Amino acid sequence: MSERQSGDLHRVATIGVYGFNGESFLARLRHGGVRLLLDIRQRRGVRGPEYAWANSRRLQEALARAGIAYQHHPGLAPTTELRQLQYAEDERQGIGKRYRRRLAAEYTRRYTAEILDRADFVPVVSALPGDGTAALFCVERAAEACHRSLIAQRLTDKYGVTIDHLQP
Repeated sequence: MSERQSGDLHRVATIGVYGFNGESFLARLRHGGVRLLLDIRQRRGVRGPEYAWANSRRLQEALARAGIAYQHHPGLAPTTELRQLQYAEDERQGIGKRYRRRLAAEYTRRYTAEILDRADFVPVVSALPGDGTAALFCVERAAEACHRSLIAQRLTDKYGVTIDHLQP
């Protein structure tokens, strides 16, 4: 499937870790009609005890209990080098990554060229539920501060999906 097929319209949400606890995260997914969580993190853990619920094993167990399917798509995750590039820009601007509001231009350019333009979206698009929403999941609170916004835009442009950014 290289382009949107006539008549197909899927809904994709984006959601991050920050600003949620385990219970509010699951409630937000349910309220958004999410049936499939697409984990696009390279490292599937989050530092800090308040976010232990988002570590891979615990998250997958909670999702299973909630009836939400889970898939990990590490090929869409930024490399360590790209993350370091963004962290350097965050530091230059004097902001912590938990408070970032947008991605650095160089990070966006390189992520697009090195990851997004080379990604095979067929497994992602094929997995999208026809009767609900799939959610792109990473860490940052604001979608525009995370690579998930770039993936969401590509899915919209190439496959005509409808995007909703879920917030706490």
